[in-house]
Amino acid sequence: MINRIVPHPLLTLLLVTVWQLLVNTITPGSLLLGLILGLTIPLITAAYWPERPRLKNPLVVIEYVLIVLWDICVANVVVARIILFRRNDGLHSAWITIPLDLRSPEAITVLAGTITMTPGTVSSDLSACGRALLVHCLDAPDPDAIRDEIKSRYERRLKEIFE
Repeated sequence: MINRIVPHPLLTLLLVTVWQLLVNTITPGSLLLGLILGLTIPLITAAYWPERPRLKNPLVVIEYVLIVLWDICVANVVVARIILFRRNDGLHSAWITIPLDLRSPEAITVLAGTITMTPGTVSSDLSACGRALLVHCLDAPDPDAIRDEIKSRYERRLKEIFE
């Protein structure tokens, strides 16, 4: 019965939280509207989620989010230094192909989004077979090291979370 009313409890919680952050005040009215949105949007979209992704190890999600937030902060400083203090001819921009061990579409999407959210890198394409991700790096003096870092830092954890 509860699954019919709240088909995606985490999505409901996320929507209510995001709504409260957007409104920037907690009032009974904004909380009620956030709850209405948090309950109706998952109900309306439930048909498009026939097989919901299952999180195999939810505690690793916290670790992953903290690592990504840290990496975003560090990358902001690195990119600012590059922009302010390095000449263009000193940059080593590169396209890097990341072979994927991930098979879950949700995990691949999170990986691509993580790479794009980190300043200095952009996920630009997924191979037709879904086994490689093409990433552009603003400064990549050693593309193999960057590929290995993405695989060990992000992909390994996403594999623990989703697969």
